[in-house]
Amino acid sequence: MKSQFTAVPEHVAPHRVVDFDFYHPTGPPAADSDPHLAIKRLHAGPELFWTPRNGGHWVATRGEDILRILGDHENFSSRVVFIPKQNSARFLPLEMDPPEHAGYRGVLTPVFTPKAVSAWADEARRLARELIEGFYTRGECEFVADFAQQLPIIVFLKMCNLPLADRPKLLSWIGQSVRPASQAEREEGGRKLGEYVAKWLAERRVNPGDDLLTRLVTARIDGQRMSDADALQMGRAVLGGGLDTVAASMTFAARFLAENSAHAQQLIDEPKLIPNAVDELFRRFPVPNIARVAAKDIEWKGATIKEGELILLPTVLHGLDERCFENPLTVDFNRKNARNHSVFSRGIHNCPGASLARAEMRIFLEEWLRRIPRFRIKAGHSPRTGTGIVHSVLSLPLSWQA
Repeated sequence: MKSQFTAVPEHVAPHRVVDFDFYHPTGPPAADSDPHLAIKRLHAGPELFWTPRNGGHWVATRGEDILRILGDHENFSSRVVFIPKQNSARFLPLEMDPPEHAGYRGVLTPVFTPKAVSAWADEARRLARELIEGFYTRGECEFVADFAQQLPIIVFLKMCNLPLADRPKLLSWIGQSVRPASQAEREEGGRKLGEYVAKWLAERRVNPGDDLLTRLVTARIDGQRMSDADALQMGRAVLGGGLDTVAASMTFAARFLAENSAHAQQLIDEPKLIPNAVDELFRRFPVPNIARVAAKDIEWKGATIKEGELILLPTVLHGLDERCFENPLTVDFNRKNARNHSVFSRGIHNCPGASLARAEMRIFLEEWLRRIPRFRIKAGHSPRTGTGIVHSVLSLPLSWQA
């Protein structure tokens, strides 16, 4: 997405200005091959800087600060979590602060209880085996389209009781929203997703069922039925998160294992490591770029962040920070603090679907390595990545000896 320069505010010191566009991180290595390392280079610069890109915003580059800000809703509000800021309705409950946040988050909590997650995990395991058997004998697959954009997405569409045939257009709209080529494309993707959600919410009001969208149209907040506008914004947020982030994480995990057969063999030999490996892969290859907005004027690391200014918190800069994780570029399935990453945010905004995301990643590793223990990137092909609000591998051709 192309971004224009915005005038630097007078209170920002010149030494704190860095020309950085997180939609197009540059420098060795190129972002089209490894967006994580392209962003990690910011560790060599100031702890906090201002970029005139994407409307102008601050960037925190130290893991410790990213964690503190994510957990400090009094000073850093969640009323804006995506950059650049849009003049559209809020994504709920992502863009809410206490006390109103709790009631809206409570609508989602029953969907992700251990019992509910266990049931959907069983469904995910059946689907994973079916998908793998579908392409195993070919000796190759395009992992993104054939698996990553199938397993977690089909499960989530079933949770919402939405037609599986709608998967391609939903993926297209969400991709436009989180990895857009332009601001107009981002707005178009959001508009189409909103229209789609509104249609199905209207259908659930007439024909309620036992699904996530029905919960939104029947939910009560403080004794009052949730408004149609709020149900729509919750629906957009839920679909956006459920249909992209886990799939994106799977693509980086599969790429790593395809390029590092010893790590794949370690999980085959020691399957008890897989739960910790899930979080280690989330830590090493984090996908979200999360933002907050200053709730008041704040002095931070010698700079003044004015009320209303945005601050970007790249989870890459936490997961790959040497001050938070020893040898952070090394994937260590025995790492003791692997779970301390910030991929699922922190504090009151910790992702309610984190347990399902972990279960789906675990099932991917277990079922894939059981059937395809040795695989590689297809000869003559290179993975292609995309950056934006969510990083992802866009194309990952794999091959193996069937």
